[in-house]
Amino acid sequence: MTSIANAPEMPRWRTDDLYVSLSDPRLEQDLEGLRAGIADLERLFDELDVRMDGPAVTPETLGRVLEALNALSTRSGPIGAYLNAFFTTDSRDTLAQSRMAAFTTLTLPLGPLRSRLTAWLGGLDDAQLTDLLAASETARDHEHFLRRASQLARYQMSPPEEDLAARLRPSGAGGWSKLQGNISSVLKGEFRGESLPVTALRALASDADEAVRRDAFEAEIAAWKSSEVVFAAALNGVKGEEGTLARRRGFTDAVAPSLLTHGIDRETLDAMQGAATRSFPDFRRYFAAKARALGKQKLDWWDILAPLGSSATEWTYGAGAEFVERQFRGYSAQLGDFAAEAFAGEWVDAGPREGKRSGAFCMRWTRGKSRILMNHAPSLDSVSTLAHELGHGYHNARLAQSEPLQRETPMTLAETASIFCETVVQNAALADATGPERLYVLETGLMGHAQVVVDIHSRFLFERAVFERREQGDLNPQEFNELMTWAQRETYGDALATLHPHMWAVKPHYYSLAFYNYPYTFGLLFGLGLYAQYVAAREAGTEAEFQTRYDELLASTGREGPHALAARFGIDLHAPDFWEGSLDVIRRQIDAYVEAVG
Repeated sequence: MTSIANAPEMPRWRTDDLYVSLSDPRLEQDLEGLRAGIADLERLFDELDVRMDGPAVTPETLGRVLEALNALSTRSGPIGAYLNAFFTTDSRDTLAQSRMAAFTTLTLPLGPLRSRLTAWLGGLDDAQLTDLLAASETARDHEHFLRRASQLARYQMSPPEEDLAARLRPSGAGGWSKLQGNISSVLKGEFRGESLPVTALRALASDADEAVRRDAFEAEIAAWKSSEVVFAAALNGVKGEEGTLARRRGFTDAVAPSLLTHGIDRETLDAMQGAATRSFPDFRRYFAAKARALGKQKLDWWDILAPLGSSATEWTYGAGAEFVERQFRGYSAQLGDFAAEAFAGEWVDAGPREGKRSGAFCMRWTRGKSRILMNHAPSLDSVSTLAHELGHGYHNARLAQSEPLQRETPMTLAETASIFCETVVQNAALADATGPERLYVLETGLMGHAQVVVDIHSRFLFERAVFERREQGDLNPQEFNELMTWAQRETYGDALATLHPHMWAVKPHYYSLAFYNYPYTFGLLFGLGLYAQYVAAREAGTEAEFQTRYDELLASTGREGPHALAARFGIDLHAPDFWEGSLDVIRRQIDAYVEAVG
């Protein structure tokens, strides 16, 4: 085990292609320009009386509004990404903190303006929308955006209430979310005489030595417990606000707003989750086999990410990056060139360090280019994470020719390219693997699948239960712990001897977007379904045609919803058979794993 202090230096993302520093005068100028642009947009909305029951939408007024919004988003996006690049990698950077706070305040009017626009467009009936589409090329280019606005308008509060909700969010749920991120990024635990960030403690969950994993788990739990009152206050604040607004807007329950946000209906959610639940006994076969391989009756929580088998490759970040680029190129020259551009352009902030946010994400940087944060550990799992985040970057590149309002992709579709790229890498690693190497690769894949199917469902159950309980008042840390372990038992069953009661404090998703969980399951199973079609096309010699259609799908995720895009590939999201088919791919991997374990 290498201590974080002695860990090798890994690449950090490049930021000076936008601004020299947080004190760059050009950044000041652009912020002032953005301030003026927002003021101009407010004046335009007032001039055109963009609001509920405002004047009829015409091709001319619609064109002016959408053009102004797209231009402002194009200007603000890189500024926000630049500030976020410092904010997420060092929570102790007080200048980054103050810059991000000022940017949030500066852009605050955009929320109320979007609410006004939604209400204005929501006044269009079907006949008026049809006429508008016939008369305006801009309307046709933004048809999906217009239809989404009509849906959202049905669940809006009065204009003053929507305005107030948008203006209060940064100091309400947004403030609580920031608190969770700030506290968790500096939180430390005592591990064998060394004070380590929780990001480093969590990275030790994949150590080959069980004693290391157990000690790191206990140190991590103690760290979360030391700040559980703060995290409980934050989660109560976020879920209290979200639940109140959902009821006020007329939604039937807390899940309903997320369905609208993620672009699917309840029938799709039920079909997917029903199939996932039916797969739990198969995942428990995997957990039982892993326990046997580790010489235990049952897995403890600190064993979930334990490696099995062995790899001849030392999965350093450099080795992983080279492997990912090579396998991407095996899929297509275009994907391989994209990976090469990302690495040469220094898009990735790779290693864990104090003050850096945990987990991984990809954010749009400039048109067609991205930045990727991860916390690399020397494992194939981390290499899969790199491929996953590069998949998001590839998706951003395919959307580059669209205007900002045409790129607004629901999270269900946002995971398509990332899962697909991750599958490319994992299948490549498995293709020629034998013996201990084969077990290692199977373990890496199933470890990830179990997180996205089994653990994600526990997070859904937990969050739904929190919303229900929160209606009666605040929950204390113990109540959150009890709900968390209940949800884990519901999905893991009796496969685990030890649970993680503080996982609600660990995951930042609970503090940002309601039900930021099941879209990952959707993304995995939808991505596996598309990958199966790619394999069939490759065998038939039509892979180039598939790749073209696939890239077109990625370029259309802000212009069409999940159901329409799935239909392009003959997929019915209401059909349990589709979801079962994707899970059958995982079941075959579990069969191979059980056989390999013996």
